[in-house]
Amino acid sequence: MEVIGAGFGRTGTASLQSALQELGFGPCYHMYEVFEHPEHADFWEAAWRGEAVDWDEVLGSYEATVDWPGCTFYGELMERYPDAKVLLSVRDPEQWYESTRNTNYELVRIGSRSPFTRLGFGLLLLFKFGVFNMRPLQITKLIVERTFEGKVEDKHHALEVFNRHNEEVKRRVPKE
Repeated sequence: MEVIGAGFGRTGTASLQSALQELGFGPCYHMYEVFEHPEHADFWEAAWRGEAVDWDEVLGSYEATVDWPGCTFYGELMERYPDAKVLLSVRDPEQWYESTRNTNYELVRIGSRSPFTRLGFGLLLLFKFGVFNMRPLQITKLIVERTFEGKVEDKHHALEVFNRHNEEVKRRVPKE
């Protein structure tokens, strides 16, 4: 691992992923990877529970990571890959909020809708990623519940979490 993206996902992480890969830091792990490899969901759930995980098991073939779920574990990744550079994408909090609310939160809502809605989403995953597996929705739900205590719709709370995370990264990561 050479680059760790510590910024919360959405609003530009796919373009950051593309840029890193273009610069030779590829492949780059992104939330999309969980949709393409639903077997990764168990790994991320174990990490969220605080269990000892082998980071190389999932991330060993990647040169970089951006977006969730990796950004949640930037501290652990810094310890495992001490020579990696840590990137904190800085973006407008309002735009970030709208993007997150309209993507991650909406995915969580899909998981709680009718069986027909979930089936339609599963078919979309099959078409887009070649897998029919709803486990990635569980990871998205964990992001919303663990990161935002389930309060993504509370804009004030979500923005506080976002700003607090960014400040923590700035304090914790050595400037160099």
